[in-house]
Formats: sequence, structure tokens, C-alpha cells
Amino acid sequence: MRTSRLSWSQQKRLIEHFVAGSTARTAASLVGVHKNTATFYFHRLREMVARHCAESTPFCGEIEVDESYFGGARKGKRGRGAAGKVPVLAC
Repeated sequence: MRTSRLSWSQQKRLIEHFVAGSTARTAASLVGVHKNTATFYFHRLREMVARHCAESTPFCGEIEVDESYFGGARKGKRGRGAAGKVPVLAC
């Protein structure tokens, strides 16, 4: 982020905490910046990730998704609620 007033080391540490899954408040206290600064920085990082995902998505147009259940044959309850069945999504 070129226009940030944060030093490069602060930006790097905030990115590390973002990747690690820390909250913005925790990252702010560890890096030494205000919590609003960390929140705004995390928001900008999420926007960048979303923009990258939107540009590189392999799908376009309408997508149909179907679900199937796989599992062993047992006596008793059948269908979605049957024990031991695993739902699998197929595109």
C-alpha cells in the first residue's frame, strides 16, 4: 500500500498478523498502532484479496451446484439423516 503513513516494518507486522488470523485489536496492540488504524489496514487487505479473487476466478456466468451423499448401506434411516453419510458438492 503505497499511500500508507505506516512504516514498512509496521505494515509487514500487520500483514503477518492478518495472515495469522489475529484480530485487528490484538494486532494493533502488538504492533503499537491505534486500533482504528489496524482495522482500516485489515479492511484494505481484505479488499485487495477480494479484488484478486474476483479477477482470477475460473468461473463466469451461471454455475449449477449439485449435492450427493456417499456412505455405507445400512438398515434404518435413509437419505440426508442417515448415519455415516458424507455430503459432497459437485460443480
